Amino acid sequence: MDLTLAASLAALALIDSTSFGTLLIPIWLLLAPGRVKAGRMLVYLGTIAVFYFAVGMAIVLGATTFIEDIGALMETRAAMWVQLVLGAGLLALSFRFDSKKRKEGGGRVARWRERALGIEEADAGGTDGGTRTRRGSALSLVGLAAGAATLEVATMLPYLAAIGMVTAAGLGAAGTTATMAGYCAVMILPALVLLGARLVARDAVEPLLVRINNWMTKNAASTTGWVIGIVGFLLARDAAVRLGLLDALINR
Repeated sequence: MDLTLAASLAALALIDSTSFGTLLIPIWLLLAPGRVKAGRMLVYLGTIAVFYFAVGMAIVLGATTFIEDIGALMETRAAMWVQLVLGAGLLALSFRFDSKKRKEGGGRVARWRERALGIEEADAGGTDGGTRTRRGSALSLVGLAAGAATLEVATMLPYLAAIGMVTAAGLGAAGTTATMAGYCAVMILPALVLLGARLVARDAVEPLLVRINNWMTKNAASTTGWVIGIVGFLLARDAAVRLGLLDALINR
């Protein structure tokens, strides 16, 4: 794998690291009252990483099986026109998605926040300190992580772009597995850094976490709309270039 591909994948992983499930929910867990439990945060982030890795490998293996047929199909003019329409559709959808979700998103985000903090409060409220309480709380965190990751499957566009790059690079089974694992590790790295900072300097880090939380909660829908719009533009532009539409427009 060359440096250009590695840098592109790292950039996409860092974009993925700012999503609802990989950053906002971890911040909620870090802001929960009481002492931060590193093990519980690792359970949550580990579940997110494993989920993404499993989905990514399934897509890569499926794409690799049909790579030659897919490549030949994508070079046809019919496929290019489909790509152009799809890109334009995503670009248009980004505006509707943004305005609609801006109205509805607040309630949904609040419900997820209540769910995350409810798990922490249930764990903190256990007076017996028994294994059953801790096990149930850990399973709740796994469920929370799986639910958040499932919710994001439809909008994991940076991850899908990374999967496309890895598939096209032809890294082989071992190289692909290592690359996808590395991508998922980079994806949860910012949350791990915030966890370490919270453990070392709780009072100094808390204001930063509050600011990030407030900004992400307010702009979550808008950010998703921007991501969809950018991907739509890139798809449409690529198709237009390959169809020669831009050259025809310039030379008119």
